[in-house]
Amino acid sequence: MLVAENKTGYFGVCLTKPGQPKPYQARVRRGGKVVSLGSFATAEEAALCVARTPEGQAVAAERAAAAPVPLTSVEALQQAQAEELTLLMAENKTGYFGVKLTNPGQHKPYQARVWRGGKQVHLGCFATAEEAALCVARSPEGRAAARKAAAAPAPLTSEEARQQARAEGLTLLVAKNETGYFGVSLDQRGHAKPYQARVMRCGKKVHLGYFATAEEAALCVARSPEGQAAAGRAASADSQGTLPAAMAPGAE
Repeated sequence: MLVAENKTGYFGVCLTKPGQPKPYQARVRRGGKVVSLGSFATAEEAALCVARTPEGQAVAAERAAAAPVPLTSVEALQQAQAEELTLLMAENKTGYFGVKLTNPGQHKPYQARVWRGGKQVHLGCFATAEEAALCVARSPEGRAAARKAAAAPAPLTSEEARQQARAEGLTLLVAKNETGYFGVSLDQRGHAKPYQARVMRCGKKVHLGYFATAEEAALCVARSPEGQAAAGRAASADSQGTLPAAMAPGAE
């Protein structure tokens, strides 16, 4: 069955009657005209009908002859290295900057996109997240993002974050939660920067960023006005012996 970048995900298939028992229609171009092949209950059934036609088989043969072989994850990484490109990591479900999982279960489920001229531009669909990331890395926008990332400061280790807090006279408030720190949550397991720093501001939770370590996220919280206010309250409560069990100064 031929995939396509449309709402149904299949070549020659369109959703014409949502909510009906057979909402999907199969169509091909024959003799210069669009010919309806029938209506079907699923997009896959309609795509199968298209694939059985001479037109569908001709398109499949053309694609097979023209399309490059999809790269595996390892091959895409090797190609990026050969071209001296950087596949930028990102805090999203795919793990890569500019890459989104748009068609789970399809032959090419990953989409590569960049912002260009204030608009999101579609660069193509790919078999693996790494292949999509390679496409992004080859774009002017991907190259610019890689240069910007290279110039950014390196993430702090846990010990470096503690040392920096001491140097700035800040307190990393500990808390009885999964991360052990006030305002820090573990939201992106398996990612390069899994820890999120958040504070309550004007009655709303405000995202401050993602970080490699819980201590680096806690340092970000400690630098915020809300974090400094919380540290002041904790210090006052501690001196009076009324500090809540869920919060304590923890710069060390």
